[in-house]
Amino acid sequence: MAKQRNEIEEKYQWDLSTIFPTDEAFEAELAQVSEELKKAENLAGHLLDSADSLLTATEIQLDLMRRIEKLYSYAHMKNDQDTRVAKYQEYQAKGMTVYSEFGQAFAFYEPEFMAITEEQYQAFLAEKPELTAYQHFFDKLLQRKEHILTQREEELLAGAGEIFGAAGETFAILDNADIVFPTVHDEEGKEVQLTHGNYISLVESKNRAVRKEAYEALYSIYEQYQHTYAKTLQTNVKVHNYNAKVRKFSSAREAALSANFIPESVYDSLVSAVNKHLPLLQRYIALRAKILGIDDLKMYDLYTPLSQADYKFSYEEALAKSEEVLAILGEDYLSRVKRAFSERWIDVHENQGKRSGAYSGGSYDTNAFMLLNWQDTLDNLFTLVHETGHSMHSSYTRETQPYVYGDYSIFLAEIASTTNENILTEKLLEEVEDDATRFAILNHFLDGFRGTVFRQTQFAEFEHAIHKADQEGQVLTSEFLNDLYADLNEKYYGLKKEDNPQIQYEWARIPHFYYDYYVFQYSTGFSAASALAEKIVHGSQEDRDRYLDYLKAGNSDYPLNVIKKAGVDMEKEDYLNDAFAVFERRLDEFEALVEKLGLL
Repeated sequence: MAKQRNEIEEKYQWDLSTIFPTDEAFEAELAQVSEELKKAENLAGHLLDSADSLLTATEIQLDLMRRIEKLYSYAHMKNDQDTRVAKYQEYQAKGMTVYSEFGQAFAFYEPEFMAITEEQYQAFLAEKPELTAYQHFFDKLLQRKEHILTQREEELLAGAGEIFGAAGETFAILDNADIVFPTVHDEEGKEVQLTHGNYISLVESKNRAVRKEAYEALYSIYEQYQHTYAKTLQTNVKVHNYNAKVRKFSSAREAALSANFIPESVYDSLVSAVNKHLPLLQRYIALRAKILGIDDLKMYDLYTPLSQADYKFSYEEALAKSEEVLAILGEDYLSRVKRAFSERWIDVHENQGKRSGAYSGGSYDTNAFMLLNWQDTLDNLFTLVHETGHSMHSSYTRETQPYVYGDYSIFLAEIASTTNENILTEKLLEEVEDDATRFAILNHFLDGFRGTVFRQTQFAEFEHAIHKADQEGQVLTSEFLNDLYADLNEKYYGLKKEDNPQIQYEWARIPHFYYDYYVFQYSTGFSAASALAEKIVHGSQEDRDRYLDYLKAGNSDYPLNVIKKAGVDMEKEDYLNDAFAVFERRLDEFEALVEKLGLL
């Protein structure tokens, strides 16, 4: 059973006192920000009175958002470390409330700004040179002109922000705090409480009975609560579709992608390219079955490593290996990595009530914190370098750019993290000397590619299908969601849905379906990262410098321009085909190694 929070050594807990030294300091800042938000409402109706008024309102708006992001970072990370603590549930709720209050206070901003004429805009820039620092910010707003509503309508939408977010919040509490999974048996035959954290290691077990029991136990709970999960997901989809409709977008997907200035063709190209290459996935799945000696391969057999090598890393060993591998990016990058590892940016171990999974978080004025649920596996080493990639991206962006550009597009978010993963794979394959370890690394790469490019595109297809279905009037019942998911799963893996009844409930446990068209970016990001890692490891110093410039760019340019300057054109399919070529090359090598080792 996972430990209680107070049983975890302090050195393995993130140090959130660097954000606010005490809870009282958080509460004082929250109260002050709430008061200043009330005063900010007096700015309404005066945005375009003069160049001075535009500058003043813009700077007040950005300063308050900067402070709110810091507040919310503290609140949600405090809550994530133990979701059972009522005090921090309340903090997170208050963090959401202040976001809503901000939206209402500044609901006037975009509608009023949209009334600016080109002549007035240029005159203001000439009169007040300080406004030129915000020119890209203003230009992006003007591009969204047709989707901005009246001030009153914007106020109403902003005021409903908490309500719109309720489905996702309900899912998170149900899935992380209230759901209790059955007890199962580990490899030693001991009874263990199944948790989100240990499920992965159990389903990776080489003992088929262990993984089957864990898999069936997990999905028995999702089957039991399928109707509740269907209702939270349906409500969330309705929110996305409603917002898209009132803002005059043709679909929720267009609305979501337009926020990052990404054409929908990027999404469609991904799905098309992946579907064309599904035979590669199914070839790998068939090879897994042969290596495992299983005639009736099931979904719960897909996660066990095929390698017999005990290739494990303790947390401390993983830190050392990460530093060694990421040194290729230069001294400055490495010094930042060492700070993250030594200054308690990371919450390492699982404890009861802790949020599942892993992420990199924080805000402009905080460290780029990381949440892990550490297990001593090769996969967790990759998770560490992945989240470190996010944190270094955040660190470079925040220290290079002013606050207005001090974040980066969600579309670019998964590239830095998966570039680190690809660098790690390249370096491990470069240094490995024995066939057994090489087998383990190739196995991990192929599984990682499958889980990121293929699996996340499967999620993307499902996400788009349920949004379209709701838009067309289809009720998203659990039965509809189960059938849709089962069919997609069969198409991808080639494993009959009748033989894998539990997998139809998998949609219920995926938090990313609440993130509004986020998942496709894992796939595009991994594919772009494959190209970047090739340049970093095998290219010139100029390639590495261009990559660091990408990490520093933040929101100072449009996302597709930022990544193009680093050497990847994501409006073409070439980068996707190049990624599949790497997968096929390593699959060929893996098949040859399997034959050499006599594993068939």
